[in-house]
Amino acid sequence: FPNYTSSSKPTHLQMLCHSVPLVKRKSLRQNLRENGLLEDFLKQHPRNPASKYFPKEAATLAATEGLENYKDVSEYFGTISIGTPPQEFTVIFDTGSSNLWVPSTYCSSLACSDHNRFNPEDSSTYEATSESISITYGTGSMTGVLRYNTVRVSIEDTNQIFGLSESEPSSFLYYAPFDGILGLAYPSISSSGATPVFDNIWDQGLVSQDLFSVYLSSDDESGSMVIFSGIDSSYYSGSLYDIAMDGGGCQAIVDTGTSLLAGPPSAIDNIQSYIGASEDYSSEAVISCSSIDSLPDIVFTINGVEFHLSPSAYILEEDDSCISGFEGMDLDTSSGELWILGDVFIRQYFTIFDRANNQIYLSSVLPT
Repeated sequence: FPNYTSSSKPTHLQMLCHSVPLVKRKSLRQNLRENGLLEDFLKQHPRNPASKYFPKEAATLAATEGLENYKDVSEYFGTISIGTPPQEFTVIFDTGSSNLWVPSTYCSSLACSDHNRFNPEDSSTYEATSESISITYGTGSMTGVLRYNTVRVSIEDTNQIFGLSESEPSSFLYYAPFDGILGLAYPSISSSGATPVFDNIWDQGLVSQDLFSVYLSSDDESGSMVIFSGIDSSYYSGSLYDIAMDGGGCQAIVDTGTSLLAGPPSAIDNIQSYIGASEDYSSEAVISCSSIDSLPDIVFTINGVEFHLSPSAYILEEDDSCISGFEGMDLDTSSGELWILGDVFIRQYFTIFDRANNQIYLSSVLPT
């Protein structure tokens, strides 16, 4: 797709093929705050949400998916089922990681006790393997086994490899408002080389187009959606802009699995200072709620196109507090300066992940 308007786009892209509804719930950060654990968590775990993208750049990250800013994972979750008969799980549809995993009945950790657990003995389509999986988080870790089964994500995905946790040692994972994670990124960053769900669906010929799209609603009600093999023009207005880049400038990852918008510490510090944000007792960047109406738009120029974030987009109003949606991340990687365009950004822009052409397209969402 070149840059086109909704009135001129090819008709085959108007089809809504397979979609998974998402709901917005409290984030892990909010749950930790409500339970008086946020300050301790932030003291113990440095902020660095990007290491999951580079699992092969350091020996300590080999075959891992380092969600080291786990408290800021997405607030958007969808329901999938695994096995026959189906067992349901709430998962994050994460464009920043590649593995599917859920807790299992093998797991006796406190974190597993408060979440849905897959029972292999109750599934007639379950297939064992001798392979294991280990995923390291800043808040702890998950270790387990890789298995095969039928996974339903509005599409019946047979013979899908997935992880079953046997251990989730971190007590913080107990407060996670989801059971597991369904990664939608490329196989190159998949732990243990497991084939991601979307790649397996495509390889089986279950979808007609090698792409998927995402709409995240700004309110707390239903309406958010992951659409497999299609787009829905009712979610956006105006042109779809190709944000593929040919080098130069900095790099950015559009990540549904990160709730905030992260960037290099010096740049983020400048933004926080500009909007008047300061750290509170728990190291959260807070701002006076009464100042929101006087704040400026923050503009990101990507591939020559300006993408605006209004104050109502980048200031998060939680309970009686107003929190900046920006955060710094100290990432040392050979890939250079990196930004993560998380849910703060994606809520404003309908996003198409064109896997066939390794491109991403953005368009302003329609107001709700």
